[in-house]
Amino acid sequence: MKGFVDEMRAVAMKMHTKDQAREGEKEPVGPPIAAWDPSVDGYLKFLVDSKVVFDTLERIVTVAPHPSYGEFKSTGLERSGQLSKDLDWFKEAGYSIPESSKPGIAYSNYLQQLSENDPPAFICHFYNIYFAHTAGGRIIGKKVAEKILNKKVLEFYKWEGSVPQLLQNVRIKLNHVSSCWSREEKNHCLEETEKSFEYSEEILRLILS
Repeated sequence: MKGFVDEMRAVAMKMHTKDQAREGEKEPVGPPIAAWDPSVDGYLKFLVDSKVVFDTLERIVTVAPHPSYGEFKSTGLERSGQLSKDLDWFKEAGYSIPESSKPGIAYSNYLQQLSENDPPAFICHFYNIYFAHTAGGRIIGKKVAEKILNKKVLEFYKWEGSVPQLLQNVRIKLNHVSSCWSREEKNHCLEETEKSFEYSEEILRLILS
């Protein structure tokens, strides 16, 4: 039986460009990843702002201002600790770590606000951030590592155990949490997808800054 996560996935896939996914409907704005010319400084900005977002998500599910968020504690998809290790590695390699910047701070503030007042919208962001990172996020990480890190795989792109199984466990939880939502709440969750892509793309663009 299909659950609400299938609807979330269908809407998310349409937000991709045709070269990113078969179901993509968006026109590409910039060059494809293969043609990117990233810098270590830009990549560090991306990692720092990503950490702000993952810190916020992980704090929210721990504090659980809405009881349903407690379902998503310790899923195995958490990234905050891994990003800390990566930033320490860059520091030891002699790079200076930048301060967090506007895209990460703006997204963090928005997630905090949603988590308190709008669970369906917050869950939309939770789903898209974690699931996108295991898919397109990994591809981007690999391409960037080939160009500027001598193919080093960062902790950000390593998980304990089977990623498909971790994702499946979270899908089950997402379907369970959304099963008590009205159709209106489900539609509201789906409508938030575009915003989640906009915020994430702002952070992603830091790689090329």
